[in-house]
Amino acid sequence: MSPAETAAERGTEDMDFEANEGETETAAADAEGVEDADDDATETPLNRLEEEGDVAADYLEELLDIADIDGDIDIEVRGGRTYLSVIADESSNSGLTALVGQGGEVLDALQELTRLAVLSQTGNRSRLVLDINGYRGQRAKYLHSLAEEAVAKVKSDGEAVHLVPMSSYERKIVHDAVADLGLVSESEGEGAKRHIVVSAD
Repeated sequence: MSPAETAAERGTEDMDFEANEGETETAAADAEGVEDADDDATETPLNRLEEEGDVAADYLEELLDIADIDGDIDIEVRGGRTYLSVIADESSNSGLTALVGQGGEVLDALQELTRLAVLSQTGNRSRLVLDINGYRGQRAKYLHSLAEEAVAKVKSDGEAVHLVPMSSYERKIVHDAVADLGLVSESEGEGAKRHIVVSAD
């Protein structure tokens, strides 16, 4: 499958759930087939996305109050997904930094808890993305650089490059970046060892 065909099949970001573990998947399979049909970005009604944003914001506000952490919550709906960003001024930055954790581990856990809160109140599984202090944007820049380095190495050596394990959300970012650079990427491995392999074909 050509990079263009792979990119064309990859219409939406996948959730941070694993699917078909133990099998090698193409980049398109990583992005698709891991969510139920009613969770497809093109089929999620706007009012449902707005509702889950409100529910998620209420949940996060309560959590911040309990933790005595200051932060403003912004809600945005785009591309069939709800995005919530928690930001704070520099004087109260340390508390939010703790909610990101090393390598974003705490942030990912908090995102899943927020999704569960939405599921509990609405009965709908959410695909919302939570960001704190712009961490995901910074991480995306790093992942793009990682993809560029891998592509350069493949073009130079002609051998496939295995990247470090990462979440399905981050793999989607790398898959897209590699496709844009004209090469092919696949996901291999199971569970916590699931990672991307970049190759020329």
